[in-house]
Amino acid sequence: MSGVSLIDCDYHLPRYAGAYLAVNRGKALFVDNNTSHSIPLLMAELANSGLTPSDVEFIIITHVHLDHAGGTSALLKRCPNATVLAHPRAAPHLIDPGKLITSAKQVYGEEKFSELYGVIEPIPTSRVRSLEDDESLPFGDGMLRFIHTRGHANHHFCILYESPREPGQEHREESAIFTGDAFGIAYPDLQTNGLFIFPSTSPTDFDADEARASIRKIFASGATEALLTHFGSVTDLEAGKEQLLLGIDRSEKILQDAVSLPIDGEALQDFCLKHGEENMRAHAAASGLAYDGATKKILEVDLDLNAQGLAYRVLKERAKEKASADLNGRESN
Repeated sequence: MSGVSLIDCDYHLPRYAGAYLAVNRGKALFVDNNTSHSIPLLMAELANSGLTPSDVEFIIITHVHLDHAGGTSALLKRCPNATVLAHPRAAPHLIDPGKLITSAKQVYGEEKFSELYGVIEPIPTSRVRSLEDDESLPFGDGMLRFIHTRGHANHHFCILYESPREPGQEHREESAIFTGDAFGIAYPDLQTNGLFIFPSTSPTDFDADEARASIRKIFASGATEALLTHFGSVTDLEAGKEQLLLGIDRSEKILQDAVSLPIDGEALQDFCLKHGEENMRAHAAASGLAYDGATKKILEVDLDLNAQGLAYRVLKERAKEKASADLNGRESN
């Protein structure tokens, strides 16, 4: 979409995680910001656009996972007139990021956390605004519409950015939707033989039904392109939708198979990883993508995260089944 640029945040690998800068009539906004280490890259792109940090009106995060929102407090310090826009369930974690930080440090340790994410500080409540489902805001002479999209995270939304409608026009000339992780992952280095896109099932909120509903919402939004944080523009939304729905179906099958198996811990993780990689290999073959060492290097982090998400969901499903069985047992006595 005109006036929108993608910034490679150089996170983990080149062209792996990005942020977006949109400029309209002397105002700017950022969508997702990666980590505090990425802020110089965002500021450089802003300067290249001819604007200053004082011209930034909005800093928008699709959700609070740290590869999307870890740099929010650092970016806000640089942009004195900006307001952070977030899902109502995400806003509290920006104002008080303590739980996010503690959780991430438990996973990575203090040193690795600092290396990956730098410093994350609380954001003043007065500088955070929550957006309800289907709420709209003007930006320049365009319009932003916020669409709640669960399935990857319960606090996730997407942002439809529409150009102004000319007098007498039924439709706006341009529209793009910033999808965070709700419309999957499509790394540029894997687009060698047409579109290759797959869903994220990373912990801890994966929900297959909600993920499918969100994919369909995005497709039905009327956007002419999807702008993915991982990574870049997808213009064939119909093909993207079909690949993602198939990927969700395959992931759900792993989850259903694992629920009834007597495995836990590392064995459960290994089961989800093994079958997840089998599915990815089949998807690559169907897409004409060589599943070689270079491909596996790009996909290894996502394969592991997706397996973690499925394993976490398996435990939740087992707990639900046990609670239901216990309730039925009490009622029958």
